[in-house]
Amino acid sequence: MTVNATTDTSKLSQSEQEKLLDKLGVFKIQGRDKRGRKLLQIIGKLLPAKHVTVEALKKYLEEKILPGLDEQPFSVVYVHTGVRRSENFPGISALRLIYDAIPIDVKDRLEAVYFLHPGLQSRLFLATFGRLVFSGGLYRKVKYVSRLEFLWEHLRRNEMELPEFVYDRNEELEYRRMMDYGLESDHPRSVCSVLAVVDSPFSVYSMRCIA
Repeated sequence: MTVNATTDTSKLSQSEQEKLLDKLGVFKIQGRDKRGRKLLQIIGKLLPAKHVTVEALKKYLEEKILPGLDEQPFSVVYVHTGVRRSENFPGISALRLIYDAIPIDVKDRLEAVYFLHPGLQSRLFLATFGRLVFSGGLYRKVKYVSRLEFLWEHLRRNEMELPEFVYDRNEELEYRRMMDYGLESDHPRSVCSVLAVVDSPFSVYSMRCIA
């Protein structure tokens, strides 16, 4: 099955969407943190948001990923490196639906979410609306990690494999530190902004411009 720029979810059956998620390796249970808890790794750049419905994503997680956590406390490593709103971001409303669909006992066992390479817009948006969008205290569990060296302070490095583009981005950030503060960018700014969200009460659940 080949997915190109013109493919949309209407052309893929739910089983095909699940196979696509599996093939791309968006979600993976790999390694443990320094307290011995399993890690759910999510590579945001690989998420085919244009080609996968919320329903297929929820089913895939419930049947293929969550059972591998063995009903034990766990942490999430969300790799935001290289995410573009037009390709990889499913929208806040979709994220909210997925999060709400996760069984309560699984949410209770989530200890931390390590958010690697966050962009300025994602920081601002979550700081402003995180408590409203996500229930159950998830917002308080998010830990922003700007560099891989800081991630290794929490995780067992020799048990975690990451795509090469993550290391490339990390090296780039070492030489362009102002990007951490939004004063320098390597791609055009989104037409959306956090200010636009403030102006519209409906944007919280439809915003697709976090990068």
